[in-house]
Amino acid sequence: MSQIDQAVAVRDGEELDASTVDRFMKQAVADLQGKPVIRQYPGGASNLTYQVDYGSHSFVLRRPPFGKIARSAHDMLREARVMATLKPVYGYVPEIVATCDDHSVLGCDFYVMQRLEGVILRQDFPADLAMPAEDVRTLCTNVIDKLVELHKVDAEAAGLNHLGKGDGYVQRQIRGWSDRFVKARTDDVGDFATVMQWLNDKMPDDVAQVVIHNDYRFDNVVLNPDNPLEVIGVLDWEMATIGDPLMDLGNSLAYWVQADDEAPFKMLRRQPTHQPGMLTRDEVVTYYAQQSGRQIDNFDFYEVYGLFRLAVIVQQIYTRYYHGQTADKRFAMFGQAANYLQMRCEKLISKSGL
Repeated sequence: MSQIDQAVAVRDGEELDASTVDRFMKQAVADLQGKPVIRQYPGGASNLTYQVDYGSHSFVLRRPPFGKIARSAHDMLREARVMATLKPVYGYVPEIVATCDDHSVLGCDFYVMQRLEGVILRQDFPADLAMPAEDVRTLCTNVIDKLVELHKVDAEAAGLNHLGKGDGYVQRQIRGWSDRFVKARTDDVGDFATVMQWLNDKMPDDVAQVVIHNDYRFDNVVLNPDNPLEVIGVLDWEMATIGDPLMDLGNSLAYWVQADDEAPFKMLRRQPTHQPGMLTRDEVVTYYAQQSGRQIDNFDFYEVYGLFRLAVIVQQIYTRYYHGQTADKRFAMFGQAANYLQMRCEKLISKSGL
């Protein structure tokens, strides 16, 4: 089926040595034959994701980006451990095949996981996957349901409590992301001073301590190719932790560009949340509250937080481009994107009832 997500040619400067990968894979997996075919998934602006094929055997390799990165960022081995621990209680996690902390192999930590063959929705629906609005709505709620299900995982029973640092998650996030922005700021991007001060002043207490994904979007969800309304996998667990579920929802809605949004925000759209049948951001919050049983009196703080956090991620990537640590032209406009997100945050703050 043509809508099954496919890797493409590897981007210049992000190639892997096929013979090195081959040696590692054949040590890790029995009975692999021939030489690997290595391609790269086009999505993502942070960690790099490759498809490694040996005939009918297909794997996914995840590694950090090339160039200088923050010490605490892109922890591939932590991501693999989280996935392996979560898999038994949340079946949508791909199976970990192998991990590697020997930098003589690829020059970094990395891991290999099973490839889930399915549909991944990126900026738009595939041409041969048109859906009526009622099916789009069903798909949308099914995707939200998987986030609700994750937030109901018993972290202690799953052996994941060690990921958390206890109460004060909201405070740690606001301080942490503010600090990251200050360190990553370039002189062509605004200072976000008003936004950071407002978030600091309006911080609520944690509503709960649960397993959160921290990057839950349509392009991190795998759909059944035979029934694309069904979720069969959830990807990209790098930032998963124990934390506040409404912060997780705020992160997700930062990417939720809807049909009536202003043009600059639409330019940042990377998932088909504008399609007829998709819930609006307000409807997502209402639906999440109903399904989770959590009372949400005012979502303004979490919405601004999600946009600010996205701006910091964008700025961190832009800084690497700005300083010549990556030549990926996709990142050339990220400074302008950060400036727009500052304006969007400030507009929401000016209208907030908090």
